[in-house]
Amino acid sequence: MSIRNQKDFFAGLLFAALGVVFAWGAQDYQVGSSARMGPGYFPLLLGLILAALGLVVMARSIRRATASERINAWAWRPLVAIISANLLFGVALGGLPNWGVPALGLMLGIYGLTFVASLAGQRFNLREVSSLACALALLSYVAFVLLLKLPLALWPWN
Repeated sequence: MSIRNQKDFFAGLLFAALGVVFAWGAQDYQVGSSARMGPGYFPLLLGLILAALGLVVMARSIRRATASERINAWAWRPLVAIISANLLFGVALGGLPNWGVPALGLMLGIYGLTFVASLAGQRFNLREVSSLACALALLSYVAFVLLLKLPLALWPWN
């Protein structure tokens, strides 16, 4: 038995592992029955379906080959940029009180997120990234503050 399509095999393995983890985590909640579902019923069911889907994808990757069989090297720059952007956004919204870092607010968080995440691409255009950051900040303000009325700090001084 040999793996003919590594991408599908490892994607299926990831699906199966995540499905098992979610199904296992749902066991801490009352599952109930189909007629009277408990809080753990839906996560358990979705976890089992995801695990089964992962096993199907893994089985198909062993039986048939496709054009893109091998997994290429990791793209470290986009991976680090995207993860760093999300961490920066989290710190901007909540700060790090134990380290004395104050919250920067939603607007500066969105600008930081956009500029750091744009480093993941092959090219960086300051005008495009600035326009995108402004549009995202405006839409986030309208959606979260005006429409949903979430009590978010917009700026560090709020």
